[in-house]
Amino acid sequence: MAPGDEQLMAQVSAGDAAAFGDLYDRFRRRAYRAARSVCRNDERAEDAVQEAFLSIWRGRAGYVSERGKVEAWLLAVVRYRAIAIARRHRIHATRQDGADLIESVPAPGDVVVQTVDRDEALRLRSVIARLPEAQRQVITLAFYGQLTHAEIGTRLGLPAGTVKARMRLGLQKLRGHVMRIHA
Repeated sequence: MAPGDEQLMAQVSAGDAAAFGDLYDRFRRRAYRAARSVCRNDERAEDAVQEAFLSIWRGRAGYVSERGKVEAWLLAVVRYRAIAIARRHRIHATRQDGADLIESVPAPGDVVVQTVDRDEALRLRSVIARLPEAQRQVITLAFYGQLTHAEIGTRLGLPAGTVKARMRLGLQKLRGHVMRIHA
């Protein structure tokens, strides 16, 4: 008799590679359908499923059964990966558009604006560096790594609520620093 989803996930969490293969076999079709509905492309959907399952294997200790069913958690991970891939593709497609490239070249007067923007970015980085490590880590992964709360939680082995709380506290501190800079 095949183990239930919870039992199978417990085996995966313990590092059982065979159980992980069974988990993949059990959910791969549903995961692909979920990714395909977001990506609207077979190749990108396959990439999303592969990235999601790799993420699940690496962050297998991050699953908490009290928070929901294995299937819902797993499909959420797949969905967030698919969203990230769809965003990356959209950004890449935008960059490929040659007509926009000519308009994106700055006019000579824009150099001043670029310099001010660069200075602002440097100040922001120094403010981020002053945040506590836990808050700096989630903010950096969210904004520079473009990861969702769930992806950050999976990567760091934290519940989504903890990630959100750290993000909120860090952003409040950033807001306070930025307001003092501009005051």
